[in-house]
Amino acid sequence: MAATPVRIAVDAMGGDHAPGEIVAGAIRASEELGVTVLLVGDHQQIQNSLKHHVHAPNIEIVEADGAISMDEGLKGLRRKPKASINVVMDLVKQNRADAVVSAGHSGAAMAAASLRLGRIKGIDRPAIGAVFPTLIAGKSVIILDVGANVDCRPKYLEQFALMGTIYSQYVIGVEQPKVGLLNIGEESSKGNDLALKTYELLEKNKEIPFVGNAEGRDVLSGQFDVIVCDGFVGNVLLKFAEAVGEILLQIMREELPQGWRGKIGGQILKPNLKKLKQRIDHAEQGGALLFGVAGICIVSHGSSQAPSIFNAIRLAKEAIDNRVIERIQADKSTYLGKIVDSSDIVNSNP
Repeated sequence: MAATPVRIAVDAMGGDHAPGEIVAGAIRASEELGVTVLLVGDHQQIQNSLKHHVHAPNIEIVEADGAISMDEGLKGLRRKPKASINVVMDLVKQNRADAVVSAGHSGAAMAAASLRLGRIKGIDRPAIGAVFPTLIAGKSVIILDVGANVDCRPKYLEQFALMGTIYSQYVIGVEQPKVGLLNIGEESSKGNDLALKTYELLEKNKEIPFVGNAEGRDVLSGQFDVIVCDGFVGNVLLKFAEAVGEILLQIMREELPQGWRGKIGGQILKPNLKKLKQRIDHAEQGGALLFGVAGICIVSHGSSQAPSIFNAIRLAKEAIDNRVIERIQADKSTYLGKIVDSSDIVNSNP
């Protein structure tokens, strides 16, 4: 169980807008969510960002030596053992923090989490799971993998489906989740070799409430609660959905009447517009949970600004409060078992 208050380690040097926007989002989270945030990175840069804020409660700075840039990737992890992404993982490993949030290199985050936190036994590759809104109000769908594994084997997708089922049940609150396999057709005979073999595994696994293939048009329909795919396809889908949300918001701004009519109409529609923004704006989600590692790790978009970081910390707190790791470990112990030691981890290819 997490300590009270919840302590969340944030990679202050990860992302396009670090550390300024990261710090701003962390301060808001500490104020509104009652969490303690450990900002990890260059002490002076973080301190300079904190000076722009009058009040910064429950904020601690943890020194790190450098960050992993987008062009360094996994090689940077070995060259920079004290880089911010490595330090945040160590804080969780040492029980000094309950979760990690990073908007830095997603592949580096996955590798650092695997190496330092360890995997859950029975999980060959961690997966990034993103929650999407659907056409049914109040209902969401979790899609995994959305970027951790470009190349997948059928058994990886089977494991993704199992973890997504558990998350949907215990965190989202779906009693009997409907699991689908993203494919180019509904028929079981459709798709490439990966899709055909994965379909067979999902159909045979009685622990997974598999209902069949999901086409692209079904993703946001609300017919499915969990959809699995490889990280290449999932990442394309994620980025496309983000772009659609941004376009819709922009169209709304452009189509509202100008002048006093627009101001009056905007005030009348304000509650509805706010709800619409919450449903389609990717910043409202904050990030995606890295499934399969023995610790809570939220991977945020590289372009994340303060609102996204706030929501990523909120997502991390929800995962802690709902005991996601314990649920995956205990509820399906027959399939997933205990934590694997770091020495047993097979090198991944995020």
